[in-house]
Amino acid sequence: MTQKNYRLRRAAERGHGDHGWLDSRHTFSFGQYFDPEHQGYGALRVINEDRVAPGAGFDTHGHRDMEIVSIVLSGELEHKDSMGNGSIIRAGDVQRMTAGTGVTHSEFNASQEELAHFLQIWIVPEREGLTPGYEQTAFASQERRGAWQLVASRDGRAGSVTIHQDVDLHVATLEAGSPLDFELAAGRRGWLHVATGSAEFAGVALAAGDGVAFEAGAALTLLGDADVLLFDLA
Repeated sequence: MTQKNYRLRRAAERGHGDHGWLDSRHTFSFGQYFDPEHQGYGALRVINEDRVAPGAGFDTHGHRDMEIVSIVLSGELEHKDSMGNGSIIRAGDVQRMTAGTGVTHSEFNASQEELAHFLQIWIVPEREGLTPGYEQTAFASQERRGAWQLVASRDGRAGSVTIHQDVDLHVATLEAGSPLDFELAAGRRGWLHVATGSAEFAGVALAAGDGVAFEAGAALTLLGDADVLLFDLA
């Protein structure tokens, strides 16, 4: 991958909010953090990396017209919503909530002792006014070791959760010494997010929290020891 085919978003350049009980890093503009150069990427609107103190969390609040995907990296997150859902989200789980015409929910660290570390992802839906919905699936960790595991898609194929937008979300756990490739189809764009660990591509070192935007025609080859997310976007 050559320099003209990708754009880096370093972890240290992200927005940051420290609220005591919550430490949040924003890849794109969010809340009081505004960066005109980073207001989303295609339909991908938000990647927030949140660390929530034991027993703390987000009180009941509302959303509408957004696809919200939560992926827990460590710890446990307790979810309750106005649709009647109540669940614990653990590492390896992927939760999708369609806010649609309006939904309220709360999210709390389910532990009184350990931090909850998770990614909250917002994707703009294909249309407004969708019926609110909820889905949560546990994915086997061994199936993403050295391979791409599809965890969210428009058509829910391969057991992935359904997103109401033309987006495929893949996750992988890189294994040291084993390269992992990905190539976009024509007319697509990609966003790579390093969730944990460190990786390398084209001689460029990536750390946890780093992001890479790339276009079709640019083959992505990764090395390292890391957990990564890859968004394949229209």
